[in-house]
Amino acid sequence: MDSTAQFNTATTGARTTTLPDSPCRHTPKCPTADSPDREAAHVVASHPEQGWSLLCNGVLVFEDTGELLPDGRVIAPHRHLAVVA
Repeated sequence: MDSTAQFNTATTGARTTTLPDSPCRHTPKCPTADSPDREAAHVVASHPEQGWSLLCNGVLVFEDTGELLPDGRVIAPHRHLAVVA
C-alpha cells in the first residue's frame, strides 16, 4: 500500500486497529471494510471451489456468509433461515 493512503480507525474491545480505505479504482468507490455495506464491494478474486471470494476492500467473504476483515476481525455467518410453508 502506498504512503498516501487514508486510514479509518476501528475499535474492537480494548484495541484500536487501522483499516485502509477501499483500494477501488472504479467509480463509485466501493464501501470500506468497516462499512456496514462492505459486502457490496466488487469481487477481485473468486474461488467457489474453496468457498470464498476476495472483495476489493480487502474483505474475504465465505459461502456460509461469514467474513474475515483485513484487520483480522471475524464476522460470524449471517445467512437468512429458509422458511418452509
